[in-house]
Amino acid sequence: MKHFLSFLFLSISFLSFGQTTADKKGEAVKIHHLIAHYSEAREKQDTVLLKSILTEDVDQLVSSGEWRTGISAAIQGMLRSSTESPGTRTLEVEKIKFLSDEIALIDCRYTIKSPDGTTRNMWSSFTVVFRKREWKISAIRNMNPTTPN
Repeated sequence: MKHFLSFLFLSISFLSFGQTTADKKGEAVKIHHLIAHYSEAREKQDTVLLKSILTEDVDQLVSSGEWRTGISAAIQGMLRSSTESPGTRTLEVEKIKFLSDEIALIDCRYTIKSPDGTTRNMWSSFTVVFRKREWKISAIRNMNPTTPN
């Protein structure tokens, strides 16, 4: 009986974990779409899309060291950056870490291919929050590594 109870407990724990993983996979797909929408909005300079996927209190630290605090400053800075540094921006999600059911950290490879053919390889980390039944970007950190990855 003791072994049966141990087996039952482990089975229930495994099944619960399996259900959580399935839920997280669905949420991970939504987060991948969110990052894709962010990339699209940056590429097209689509302020309507940006406003729909960023929180009002979003903050962004860019690789130059500039802090952008609040949705207006973030969007203005994004538009300015895209104009001053043209190129194709690509974000590739590398890892999603769920801190809770409503908060996740996303690490992305961030590549900017300039019109002159040069490529800038960086990292971006996003903090996303689940608000009003959808994921939104709450914080962005862009990093320019000093050594190749």
